[in-house]
Amino acid sequence: MKVLIVGGVAGGAGAAARLRRNDEKAEIILFEKGQYISFANCGLPYYIGGTITEREKLQLQTPEAFRARFNVDVRVNNEVLSVDSAAKTVSVKNHATGETYTERYDKLVLSPGASPIRPNMPGMEDNHVFTLRNIPDTYAIYDHIEQNQPKTAAVIGAGFIGLEMAENLAHRGLKVSVVEASPHVMAPIDLDMAHPVHNYIRGVGVGLYVGKKCASFTRDAVLLEDGTSIPADMVILSIGVMPETRFLQGSGVELGKRGEILIDDQLRTSVADIYALGDAATVKNIVTGSTQVIPLAGPANKQARIVADVICGKNARYKGSQGTSIMKFFDLVVACTGEKEESLKANGIPYHKIFTVSASHAGYYPDGTQMVVKTLFAPETGKILGAQIVGGEGTDKRIDDLANAVRFGMTVYDLQEMELAYAPPFSSAKDPVNMVGFVGQNVLEGTMVPFYAEDVANIPANAVCLDVRNPEELDELGTIPGFVNIPVNQLRDRLGEVDLSKEIYVSCQVGLRGYVAQRILAQNGAKVHNLSGGYTLYSAYVKDQEGLADGELKNCASCGKQEKK
Repeated sequence: MKVLIVGGVAGGAGAAARLRRNDEKAEIILFEKGQYISFANCGLPYYIGGTITEREKLQLQTPEAFRARFNVDVRVNNEVLSVDSAAKTVSVKNHATGETYTERYDKLVLSPGASPIRPNMPGMEDNHVFTLRNIPDTYAIYDHIEQNQPKTAAVIGAGFIGLEMAENLAHRGLKVSVVEASPHVMAPIDLDMAHPVHNYIRGVGVGLYVGKKCASFTRDAVLLEDGTSIPADMVILSIGVMPETRFLQGSGVELGKRGEILIDDQLRTSVADIYALGDAATVKNIVTGSTQVIPLAGPANKQARIVADVICGKNARYKGSQGTSIMKFFDLVVACTGEKEESLKANGIPYHKIFTVSASHAGYYPDGTQMVVKTLFAPETGKILGAQIVGGEGTDKRIDDLANAVRFGMTVYDLQEMELAYAPPFSSAKDPVNMVGFVGQNVLEGTMVPFYAEDVANIPANAVCLDVRNPEELDELGTIPGFVNIPVNQLRDRLGEVDLSKEIYVSCQVGLRGYVAQRILAQNGAKVHNLSGGYTLYSAYVKDQEGLADGELKNCASCGKQEKK
């Protein structure tokens, strides 16, 4: 059996290695149009920032080592130009020699990846505009900084790579600004979870321009459509990628609207004996059932194993993806899995949402950090549909727990029963994931009726609004204008001060004491709503509306008027 593989990074190299483990006799040829295979895409920003200091660490395998270990004919600088599926051949150009030749196949695996989108915009030639996708891109950016010592940089696009690049450029001493055309950074999360991220970005001194489009460039600036000029001695374009599938035109392989390769659950294309995987191929979204491209390293590596097994006659299937991902930005960690609220709405999928705010470990153990967890679940069954976390230490383990919940169809009731590792330095006896389950059950049973930060402006004028924190917290942290303070520990004795015939809206710091107050008031006949995520999320929402950084906003304790510190 002769197997040709197009693309030599995660998917292609992984498929070649698994094929060899399955079949020692197969002839395997791996084509990579660049000079590197099996390199660490996700580590590239950290070499630019200086966290990774040795260039060779970026290469997980050299062509020579891969050839020696797996007996694979690795051909770097060889680009597949076209596929003739009727003749079962590919046309290849050797960029080192200029030669073009034809190679026959029995099976063909397509793992061409995707290339950065680089629109032609006015003034690009005047500035130093880079994209980051491979090792040569990385070296070009690193060497430019070393040789030219730029003082300012703009990153266009605030996805994972864009924000990681912003952090690493800041580590190199540049004054960095981030421009994002969408209303919020990081497309896989919702706007309400992006509020604290926006505030944090501003808080570390990185300029942030959301809902703004880049129009043109000058020698030392980026110009936005609204006329804003942002200082930039260099620019990183990080506005997305497109599948590298132009060479498939005329091959018979069916492509989607953006050039993505359409495949089934055995990674077969529309043409017999041709398979595809990785960033250029579609997958099934396990929550919505829709077909989409989810360009992540984890799914690509799993697909590589499966496609090799299918080629070798095993009944392996790729069941779909859920887009589990995580990013570090300075000391902030942002993670998500499954569907976000915006997508559920677009797909007409009903859901409940809750926000829980938990400490990374036991409160009495020092140096804990706070994490905000947004969880989406089905109204009838409590099945977990998606989750997002903004926090610090411990965010990774909690998103992994919730990713398993999405993957295996678990419910909020199942989260309650998860027996998770506990010791004071690592967690609490009621882990943040358990807390999601408890609050989810309360919502399903109607004992917790949430409202949200964006609803505050629409609270009925005749409603009763209570802040049940202690007075000193209001003095230090602020309160929502119009909310009257009755501490939860005094509420039973002061019920006479509350008009129980009116709707009541309750707020506390994170939502827990608000729930206690809700239960007291509800069992005394009141209709009560509790602010999900408490004042923590409300203040993040207000700060972001004002374009402020963390720590810049408080409320005047006497009049409730919002003031900048």
